[in-house]
Amino acid sequence: MNKQKLPVIEEFYSLQGEGFYMGSASYFVRLAGCDVGCHWCDSKPSWQIFVEQLTDVDDIIERAIKNPSKIVVITGGEPFIYDLSYLTSVLRSKKILTHIETCGSEKISGEWDWISFSPKKWSPPLSVFYNLANELKIVIQKESDFLWAEECKSKVNKSCKLFLQPEWTSFNKILPAIVEYIKKNTEWRISIQAHKFMKIQ
Repeated sequence: MNKQKLPVIEEFYSLQGEGFYMGSASYFVRLAGCDVGCHWCDSKPSWQIFVEQLTDVDDIIERAIKNPSKIVVITGGEPFIYDLSYLTSVLRSKKILTHIETCGSEKISGEWDWISFSPKKWSPPLSVFYNLANELKIVIQKESDFLWAEECKSKVNKSCKLFLQPEWTSFNKILPAIVEYIKKNTEWRISIQAHKFMKIQ
């Protein structure tokens, strides 16, 4: 039995609310710890790590594989603060797809079927993530953020899916600009936090 522990804030079975897999049933594991600290983060409780959050990885895996979905999403915080090699190795051996949400600030570990990459301009990501990303998701709070989106787009691999996502507290204000931007720049798609509209976790 593996003795690794990870600080888990919450685990839950729900529908993916954002990006390419929006609407897909998935098992979510939210890890504590973040080295970026977005001022508009809606998961600020994930920034701090507490001893009581430490959870045996084998227990996480056992709970994850009991769900009907074959997708496990690791999120945070910033999950790559930790070595996720054992977790993903076992999940994939059980035919579970491994997805992760990252800002790319830490060295990659583990084997991933889908990497949702959301880089932050005040904490430049490691360049390797531009090559590995399956999905680029840029949060748009103000119109100047479109420049950051284009800079990131110029670096990602050609098969990477491109998403612009309105920042939740600025949703009504910024949405018209995003709609018009995508109408003119059709390689982009919109991502909204559908789980918040549906009032589900």
